[in-house]
Amino acid sequence: MDHRKDLFQESLVKDELNNSTDTTVNNGDIQYWKRRFKSASKEIEELNKQLAAALKSMDKLIKQLAVLENSKLMKFRKYFYLYLGRLRSNVNKGKKHNFFSTLYNYVFKRGGKITRLFLTKVFRSLYLLFEVRKVVIIEVMESYLATTSQYSQYLLRKKLNKEIIKQYKRNIKNYSQQPLFSIVMPVYNPRIDLFTKALDSVKSQIYEQWELCIADDNSTDPEVRETLEKYCLEDNRIKVVYREQNGHISKASNSALELATGEYSVLMDHDDILRDDALYHMAKAINLNGGADLIYSDEDKIDEWGLHSDPHFKPDWCPDNLLSRNYLGHVCAFKTVQLREIGGWRVGFEGSQDYDLILRHTERYNKVIHIPEVLYHWRIHSESAAMSEAVKPYAYRAAQMALTEAMTRRGLIATVDFLDSFRGYSIRFALKNKNAKVSIIIPSRNKADLLKKCLKSIEKKTTYLNFEVILIDNNSDQKEFFALVKQYSKQNTISFKCVQDKEEFNFSRLINLGRKNASGEYLLLLNNDTEVITPDWIEALVEHAQRKEVGVVGAKLLYDNDTIQHAGVIVGLGGVAGHVLVGEYRDGPGYFNYVNMLNTYSAVTGACFMVRTELFDKMGGFDEGFGTEYNDVDFCLKVVDAGYRNLYVPHCELYHYESMSRGHPHSTYESYKKHLKEVSLFTKKWKKYVDNDPCYNPNLSLGVHNFGLK
Repeated sequence: MDHRKDLFQESLVKDELNNSTDTTVNNGDIQYWKRRFKSASKEIEELNKQLAAALKSMDKLIKQLAVLENSKLMKFRKYFYLYLGRLRSNVNKGKKHNFFSTLYNYVFKRGGKITRLFLTKVFRSLYLLFEVRKVVIIEVMESYLATTSQYSQYLLRKKLNKEIIKQYKRNIKNYSQQPLFSIVMPVYNPRIDLFTKALDSVKSQIYEQWELCIADDNSTDPEVRETLEKYCLEDNRIKVVYREQNGHISKASNSALELATGEYSVLMDHDDILRDDALYHMAKAINLNGGADLIYSDEDKIDEWGLHSDPHFKPDWCPDNLLSRNYLGHVCAFKTVQLREIGGWRVGFEGSQDYDLILRHTERYNKVIHIPEVLYHWRIHSESAAMSEAVKPYAYRAAQMALTEAMTRRGLIATVDFLDSFRGYSIRFALKNKNAKVSIIIPSRNKADLLKKCLKSIEKKTTYLNFEVILIDNNSDQKEFFALVKQYSKQNTISFKCVQDKEEFNFSRLINLGRKNASGEYLLLLNNDTEVITPDWIEALVEHAQRKEVGVVGAKLLYDNDTIQHAGVIVGLGGVAGHVLVGEYRDGPGYFNYVNMLNTYSAVTGACFMVRTELFDKMGGFDEGFGTEYNDVDFCLKVVDAGYRNLYVPHCELYHYESMSRGHPHSTYESYKKHLKEVSLFTKKWKKYVDNDPCYNPNLSLGVHNFGLK
């Protein structure tokens, strides 16, 4: 069908060219039609790609729906309501007080109320018995709703009062740097009620060194101009330029930037809201850090009725996260002179103009500061980009183009595609050396059944050609294990060797022993209880491990029920370090689709990770003081301290039958003592990361795996 459309479009253009035989057709006309044909062909090709992606996404959703409908929970629900209906139909049959009416009364009427009251008292008593934190009573003020929602409580805690405002103003007087902020706002036919709220949020800023630079992009609604003139009369810090022609958001933003005289330019949409202390926190960050090239904060969404939702608590500066989405979002402040040096916003990138701007800016300037506060409220309404991913489909094409051009500027060969449901972008890098050798190191003790599954998956599915498997045997004593080793030692399909180790189990020593026997340019650490899923898994890891700024590259690991076992490690999670998004479905999305996004983490699990051999040696290998636990995290943090970035790569997938090889590390008294020792050693050595992992937000809980709010 799509192919026929392409041919039809092509034939139309050719017919027009062939029929244009009179003397009025010149070479310029032919070139014009050729350009139109080329442009139309490119657009059709792009639309076909989007259609294919949408159909693929729809197929996945249909499969997930089928799985849900056939789940035990849905079947239970079905039979529950079936028998409940039968129970209700029998309530009034026969005698007035038959068995069914009595049961129904005590369970669903009077008895249900008594039961609920009883359970409420029981669980309240249990909660108070085990609660160790202080209970804080927060007074509900003005239009805030008294709810138990965690985010509502967060907003209430952040609500400013007179004393806080006085303290902030005293702090401002002591700042050695008091920069002028130019708030750059392109405007075109906004809803007046929302527009005035946006303007009022600027006027109410505690930090008063600001100017509001507005470019009206030839709005057709006369009330827009009336509103602007009114606000200009009320406050001379508001400056407006009226464009004579509508040029869309990039041109309008550049017109607003021309008005800016401040040291920093703050980007703001015409219907969003700044928190009253937004500029204060920016000024504070500048003073604490001795300046900045770029400042960004956390954000949420606010609807037409003032209700807040979807807070995005972001990590500190993680440039690789930008390769799969514009995670900086709102609010951003740039040095004005730097914005002008890079040429401001580019026409042709409308919808993702800020994404393109950030990519170009951060290629040249890298002093980026993150403020872990929700300082910006992104407006949700029927026509806003925040409301639906389908509102501005052209924005995704613009983002794809911005990323592709960014890779070209950086001298990288890469392809950029849409993720399912258009929830971001998938970027794949070409391999600089397709023949670079990879050494796969697998420590093992017995468990021939698991090891066989692991080796077979490597042998049958791997598409990468140049690799070797180094099996480190630590005191195995089962004949099935040795029979498997003998089998793989004789075959010639893959390069395989087994190294014997007769000492007491120490995972770090086994990895270091594997390195001594490795000849590859890359080391790939792999547990024996894993199974390869994606054929290009090695390519997926090498494409990032080959980058000089990248340290360790980790994979997406799954339980056998297709839920997440590992999608990155947060230091401090669970007290020491833990995996995020555990239990989420394989395809996510999880927290803001982090399951499917390229993400920077301070650490990834050693169950499957890759590192350049020269970097492994530079770091001194694994610390053998961590014999059982946290050795992989310790190594990753050494790499981070040395100035490299560790990545989670979502398109490299393996099953991980966790700890099936050696069992739980706390199963004996001796192993538990060793666990406590290694916990103590780790928390002392890496206290700064345990207290504050820069790849995690301090507003998020260290007690859950799903990026839950504290």
